[in-house]
Amino acid sequence: MALALKWLRPLPSLLHRSFFPLTRGLPGAPTGCPALLLEGCRQCGHQVLLSRQLATKKAKGKGQSQAKVNISAALVEDIINLEEVNEDMQAVIEALKEDFSRNISVRTSPGALDHITVVTKDGKFPLNQLGQISQKSPQLIIVNMANFPESTAAAMKAIRESGMNLNPEVDGTMIRVPVPKVTREHRENLAKLAKQSTNKSKEALRKVRSKSISQVKKSKSKVSEDTIWLLEKQIQQMADEAVAEMDKLLAAKTKELLG
Repeated sequence: MALALKWLRPLPSLLHRSFFPLTRGLPGAPTGCPALLLEGCRQCGHQVLLSRQLATKKAKGKGQSQAKVNISAALVEDIINLEEVNEDMQAVIEALKEDFSRNISVRTSPGALDHITVVTKDGKFPLNQLGQISQKSPQLIIVNMANFPESTAAAMKAIRESGMNLNPEVDGTMIRVPVPKVTREHRENLAKLAKQSTNKSKEALRKVRSKSISQVKKSKSKVSEDTIWLLEKQIQQMADEAVAEMDKLLAAKTKELLG
């Protein structure tokens, strides 16, 4: 019993020292503050830079829990605006949702043609700015190019190359767009388009992430390396969450298309 007590006595001091490295690099953190796992230090009232929480997901192939970084945006606003970074990432997700809704659907609707880009000698324009789009029947969409007859050929080309499996026919300044039958092949083509669109959105997301990390690195001379590392980890974490949401959207759309 005496021998066991002898070995247990050093544990409190060892546990205290194990927290010390975690506070290194935090602006204004009191030396040896053990409250990094909390939103604020209950012992000294100090508001720490971040809180670490154990994620519920396990690290891939390792069976270990991952540390989730949660930095207070207000405490790093002189380095980077994390709220703006999040808004930019969410904008990419919303654009993907809009694309899925407008352009990747089993049934083609007049609204799906609105934002097809038409290249003319005067520049690029959405199709709905050049022609009046209406649905003649469930199987036929009409694009009236009477206001810009000189752009009829360009509009035909844009519709044909839109990736929506459309084969327009021209009759003067009227473009007839037959709505394709819902075949298995058509569904599979739409699923491929959904995946391509998702990959483009992920590329746009990577650009947001890279731009944000570059902005953080510009502050290396003003803040600690630990703070830079934590901010980079936070931005990467935000990007990973956005990618996960995109993957869920793609999975749902693929299931909708293919059943």
